[in-house]
Amino acid sequence: MRAGDSDRQRVADQLKAALDEGRLDLSEYDDRVQRAYAARTYGDLDGLLDDLPGTIPVEKSRVVPREGVSEPVEKPASKHQGRSGFPGMLAIFVVCTLVWAMSSLGSGELQYFWPGWVLIPVVFAFFAQFGKRRH
Repeated sequence: MRAGDSDRQRVADQLKAALDEGRLDLSEYDDRVQRAYAARTYGDLDGLLDDLPGTIPVEKSRVVPREGVSEPVEKPASKHQGRSGFPGMLAIFVVCTLVWAMSSLGSGELQYFWPGWVLIPVVFAFFAQFGKRRH
C-alpha cells in the first residue's frame, strides 16, 4: 500500500523524538529520515522504527512523576543567609596574594601588587559586616 506524505512526516517526527531522547545519533537520524522521505510504501517505513522502543510522537509525550517520590524539601534558612561574604572574600584575597608572592619569587623581583584590586571589595564587605553588628 502506498504511503502518503503525512505517514512519512509522522515517522520523521518519531525519529526526531528518538534523536531528542538520545536513542539515535545524528548520522543514524539523518540516514533514517532520508529513507523515510524516500519511502513509497508502508513496507518501506516499517523497519525505520522497529528498534526504537517506546518512541511516541512529541505532541503526546510528557513526563509523569513516579508514585512514591516525595516532593523536594526546601532547606531551612541558614543562620548565615543575608550576611556579607567577608570571610570568603578574605580567603580569595589571601589566595591571590599567595599567587602574587609565588610569581614574584619565581621571577626574582617584586611584581605589581595586583591583589590590591581584590582587596577593595574585601574592605567594603568588612565595613558592611561591621555596620550590621553595631545595629
